[in-house]
This record gives sequence, C-alpha cells and structure tokens, in this order.
Amino acid sequence: MSEGKGSILQRGFQKALARYWARNARKAAKTDLSTLRAQRNRAYRLRQHLNTLISIAENRLALPMIGSNAFPLPHGTEWSWRPALWREPLPKTGISSVQSKEMLGEQVTLFHDCQVSELTLRQIRNSRSADLAPFGVRMDVFRFDGSFLSLVVDLPFDAVDGLKRNHLIRVDTIIEVEKPLEIFARLNIKHGPNTEQIVRELPLDREEINVEFDLAYSKLNEKRVEKAWLDLIFEGPEMNQVTLRDVTLSRRPRAEF
Repeated sequence: MSEGKGSILQRGFQKALARYWARNARKAAKTDLSTLRAQRNRAYRLRQHLNTLISIAENRLALPMIGSNAFPLPHGTEWSWRPALWREPLPKTGISSVQSKEMLGEQVTLFHDCQVSELTLRQIRNSRSADLAPFGVRMDVFRFDGSFLSLVVDLPFDAVDGLKRNHLIRVDTIIEVEKPLEIFARLNIKHGPNTEQIVRELPLDREEINVEFDLAYSKLNEKRVEKAWLDLIFEGPEMNQVTLRDVTLSRRPRAEF
C-alpha cells in the first residue's frame, strides 16, 4: 500500500514540476531579468541531469536485450539454441593465461597443448547495431607454441533428443579476426562406444558465416545417441585476436525428395 501511495505522490510531483517549467517557459519573454537569470541557472542544472539520463538510457536500450535467444531460423527448424556465454552475463567474465580444459561459463571449454599459455579469453558486451546476441567472446592469442587450439561448446540434451540420420544441424556465427586464419567446426555425436565426427570449414570470406552437418552421410546409431558437442578449431592462431560475436545452432529434418 505504501508503495502505491509513494508512486501516486511521485507522479503528482512530476506533473506539477512539468507544469511549473511549462509555465515559466510561456512567461519567459516578460519575466523580470533577475528572476529569469535564477530560472535559467536552475534549468541548466536540470538539463545536465536530463541529458545524462537520456544518453545512458539510449545507449542501454540500443544494446541487444540480455537473455535474448532470438535469431533467424531456417524453415522447418524444430530445435534452436544460443549458448549461455553469448546470452547471459557470467560471474567470471575473463581468464588470462588460460590453461587447457579451463571453462568460461558452464558450456564452453578451451583446449590447447601449449607449454606456456599466452592466451586470454573474456566475455564482452555486444554493442553494434547488427548484433542480435547480447554478448560475445574475445580470444587474444600472443605467442603460441602448441599444435592445436579449440573452443568446445557442449550441446544440451535437447539437441540430440530424437536425433535421426535425416536431420541437418546448422551452425551460424559472427566472427571478427585481426588477421586471416582458418577456423573449422567439428560436430561430435557420441552414440554408444563410438563418436561420429563431421568437419566443416567456416567460410570467413562471407558476410553470413554458417555451415550445415548432414547426418544422412554419417554412420550414426540413432538408438544409442547420448550427447553432442561442437569444436571450433583455430589453425595458426598466433598473434591474433578472434571475436565470436555470436554462435547459434539449430536442427531441422532434411527435405525429402
């Protein structure tokens, strides 16, 4: 009840204040100069606060909404997902000297075989008008003495629940690199004692970066599917900065001919 009363009083005060300044503005041409000078000084102070509020509000409201899972989907999509790292703020947003098998969040793990790690990994807030994902992840690689570097995304159970060989799994990404390198996406599906692996190179020369994994050409045992994960493999990453603005996955049945 007290909150309701406070809210009513606050709205009443704001309306009265707006009427006060509207009245002063109408009478400004005839107001005596000493009064007008005092009103101008108060208006300047008020405008400073209003400009600050408007600037911060426009900046925050222009950013992609935290928690957003919205992105374009192919026709017939029956499952889609944006990992939490690109969707929600993490309690720990960055790691320096990243060790192999170290995780950023609960779904993304970095693997490498460097003797000395000169890698950093951090979550960043997306702010470009083209961004749909609230967050991105940035990886800085300095000296690299290893033979492999990969970012592994664990897929939820929904991704493989009811998975069949007539399914297509699609990966869409937005990637920025400081200098050219090759990035491969490898889909891994564990079924019984075996793991099916399908590799595609990400076409970084295109504006829309996506690849599809057609399970029709796999040896997937549909009755024994347990889990799946995605490897993003970086070839020759030394002295480079890679920003993954978004990573999304979707699943749909392939068209029957």
